[in-house]
Amino acid sequence: MNQQPVLIKLDSVEFKLQGQHDFSWLQSLGKVFCVFDQQDSGNICFGIEKGGKKLFVKYAGCKPMDFSGNPRDAILRLSTAIPLYTTLEHPYLIKLVDHFETENGYAAIFEWFNGECLHSHWLFVGEAFKHTHPDSPFYKYKQLTVERRLHSLDAIYEFHRYVESKGYIAVDFYDGSILYDFSQDITKICDIDFYREAPSVNDIGEKFWGARRSKSPEEFTLGAPIDSKTNVFTMGAIAFGLLGGEMDQSYSKWEANRSLYEVALRAISKEREKRYNNINEFKKAWDTAKIE
Repeated sequence: MNQQPVLIKLDSVEFKLQGQHDFSWLQSLGKVFCVFDQQDSGNICFGIEKGGKKLFVKYAGCKPMDFSGNPRDAILRLSTAIPLYTTLEHPYLIKLVDHFETENGYAAIFEWFNGECLHSHWLFVGEAFKHTHPDSPFYKYKQLTVERRLHSLDAIYEFHRYVESKGYIAVDFYDGSILYDFSQDITKICDIDFYREAPSVNDIGEKFWGARRSKSPEEFTLGAPIDSKTNVFTMGAIAFGLLGGEMDQSYSKWEANRSLYEVALRAISKEREKRYNNINEFKKAWDTAKIE
């Protein structure tokens, strides 16, 4: 028999969980002003403010309504991800400022960034609303000039060139990992919890981490290599998401020049040997194509 949802109230914020949970540790950090509770990862996130300073808190240990797993697994995933945020610290990545165990879970504290998530599924349910609602961050982003979106992609590519230089693979990177500040024209990456050291292999199979629209063929295949060529596919896929028709990769949906289209198309080749060897090689071709 399913347990009744439990309503949790923290300051002016309300949300539901599958069971009671102690958040007294959170309220000691400041006033809760927002919550992101509709995650299937097992994490729940909060905006906290104290003395005029805002923080972003990612927490594992409770059971959000959309989570069907074991909170202990979510705690392990989050705590294991912490070193990634220090190893891959970069101006285009949200900055980790603290992390600690609580009595029933694990918390990671980040600097607040005033950006909007391009895949705000908790506000705009379904692809139709995401792509057409005037308040959807993804829709607003797609209304930006091509030049501004190319500038945004530069931030994404520069960060991932750095990621690759440190010997990592961008597992589970998709538009839900991107924050964009529309007032300042600043892009940051907000979620690298599943990034892995290279080379790696698909140890899960078809349900390997990631959004279907951004995953390479090898990310659906058990035992397949996950490496720099996978990174290249991911970068090409995000280009089609932000400049083109996402999974419709026809040129008629593409908004930038033909040369950039050809670079992105090569990046997402189903045959791995046809892709660029790494992000550095991809980025050089991309930058050359921008001025053609």
